[in-house]
Amino acid sequence: MKQRSILREVSTFGKSLHTGQEVTLSFKPAPVGHGIIFRRIDLIGRPELKPTIEALGADLVRNTSLAAGHIKLETIEHVLAAITGMGVDNIVVEMNASEPPILDGSSKLYVNLLQEAEIVEQDKPREYFVLEQPISVTKGNRSLIALPYDGFKISCTSADDRGIHTQHLSIDIEPETFAAQIAPARTFTIYEDIEPLLKMGKIQGGSLDSAIVIKGDKILSKEPLRFKDEFVRHKILDIVGDLTLLGRPLKAHIVAVRPGHALNAELTQGLFQAMSDKLSGKKIKKPSPIVHVDVTKADQLDTRQILNLLPHRYPFVMIDRVEKFVSNEELVAVKNVTINENYFQGHYPGRPVMPGVLQIECMAQAAGLLMLRQVDGENKIALFMSVDKVKFRQAVRPGDKLEITVKLVKSRAGKIGVAQGTCRVDGKIVSSGELMFTIVDTGEEA
Repeated sequence: MKQRSILREVSTFGKSLHTGQEVTLSFKPAPVGHGIIFRRIDLIGRPELKPTIEALGADLVRNTSLAAGHIKLETIEHVLAAITGMGVDNIVVEMNASEPPILDGSSKLYVNLLQEAEIVEQDKPREYFVLEQPISVTKGNRSLIALPYDGFKISCTSADDRGIHTQHLSIDIEPETFAAQIAPARTFTIYEDIEPLLKMGKIQGGSLDSAIVIKGDKILSKEPLRFKDEFVRHKILDIVGDLTLLGRPLKAHIVAVRPGHALNAELTQGLFQAMSDKLSGKKIKKPSPIVHVDVTKADQLDTRQILNLLPHRYPFVMIDRVEKFVSNEELVAVKNVTINENYFQGHYPGRPVMPGVLQIECMAQAAGLLMLRQVDGENKIALFMSVDKVKFRQAVRPGDKLEITVKLVKSRAGKIGVAQGTCRVDGKIVSSGELMFTIVDTGEEA
């Protein structure tokens, strides 16, 4: 794959989201090896800043910001997502303010601008960072895992603290798919968060023209949803933009659960360290060998065996034990819910309730174990793809023993499966859903 730039200069104009300033942004061609550079033409000397993780600013509340010397950039993730998503390596982004125009709250109009500028190949190969070993970060009930993969793929689960609007999507990021399936997804916020954000000096230029507002079960926006799962698509858009701070195109599979800018930055930092170690020739310590669990013959699984089969780690392992495999198509697992669970610190203080999205994750992990039984789990990983027909019937609280039953209802060539999942407490159904997942190779070297 060759490096790419644009053929001609193009510009757009609009109001920025957080500062509310009127700003002009221009894309300009750049030579081979130049990279992505932001230029502040409103400041003396027209200073430039390269978007890297080393320049990451302190403010990651609802945006990605950079700072170096007297130059500052805010809310640049939609611009970066458009550049990276469309496979542009070398470009100058000129702005006459610290923050680009929010436009319609997505990357669509920036993608249109790049297409108007005509993306062209250059005469030097693109240099990728190819991930060789898994990297993961977690914070409460949020997690990001980067897995080796020959391409750039993102599998994402998005939900709010109430377990409402839970959405899932798994997609390979290429210019065509990004432009059609990810770039048009708009930013969104919860109605109750608007006033606190305004008090923080945020979203001064926000409106229903540039964002979707979720109020209870209602969607407030100037136009209908562009996708049924527009929220998770925008989360993927943000990940694409934030990972641009790595400084090189990435080959990896990102598995995200409730991501945000701060956690995206933490994963990017981990990837940057791994890339720096590789470029410096530093010997990377191989992980301890894992004892293979023959899940095709096991009657039950303890915690150690589950850890050998699932990629998840504290605090995101949601299965304590598989009590029994009823058959090759059905199992029963348990999750003991204790007050020590870290998500109870904020959900909700004084009245702790297990988030619905984590009940779905329990079912998803159990379903993954069941699918691994079909194919022999060695050097393979089960990835959650989507959920449908979700119902939450009653609250799950500290002290409850969650009994998870999953039954495989469809399987395609041992690669893709659909399972019916049910969570019970004291024999009563508390949640249920239909889950889709896929089996992929871990990509570990022999």
